[in-house]
Amino acid sequence: MSIATGADGLLLYDKPAGITSHDVVAIVRRRLGRGVKVGHAGTLDPFATGLLVVLVGRATKIQRFVMELPKRYEVTARFGAVSTTGDPEGEITLTGRVPSGDLPLPTGSVRQRPPAHSAVKIHGQRAYKLARAGVSVEMPEREVTVHRFQETARAGDMRSFVIECSSGTYVRSLIADLGDAYCTQLRRTRIGDFDVADADPERLLPLEQALVQIAQARR
Repeated sequence: MSIATGADGLLLYDKPAGITSHDVVAIVRRRLGRGVKVGHAGTLDPFATGLLVVLVGRATKIQRFVMELPKRYEVTARFGAVSTTGDPEGEITLTGRVPSGDLPLPTGSVRQRPPAHSAVKIHGQRAYKLARAGVSVEMPEREVTVHRFQETARAGDMRSFVIECSSGTYVRSLIADLGDAYCTQLRRTRIGDFDVADADPERLLPLEQALVQIAQARR
């Protein structure tokens, strides 16, 4: 259904690189007008692209349930170099240590530390804000689940992967833990049963239908 005044539901938005998730929310809010509640369920970094679920109206109340759904990513990593942020926006240091052969790709329960440049709150402040201010903090470990970690392409110092994982997983950390590597491209292609192939900023998925899909994905 197209977006109508007073409608409640989900917009599946294919976020381009170079803008924040908050920017997308602002774009949708301006289009719908003042007084309409708009939010999103799961931040994508500015350099990342792909599926962003935008919540409209009463759908903002189910944010937590959407955020808890598993995710699928397509990622390209560069080896032989490290980034202070785990992505192209950080300070890049070349190490020249490029692995050969197959890499051990962890699946199942994985303990990881979120990147210092992440939205995790440390003492009430976002970690990325502390990092930008030059404050050094120890990021708390967390346990996540990686359902699939598959290499799909390899050329020189570049490798591509498909990763399916639980909510709360930091793909940048998964890549950095493989060795001297950082993400050059990151695209979210799926959240639960919601697929980026169905993204259309002009089509609102009714709240009732979205709830059915969320329930199916949580089984």
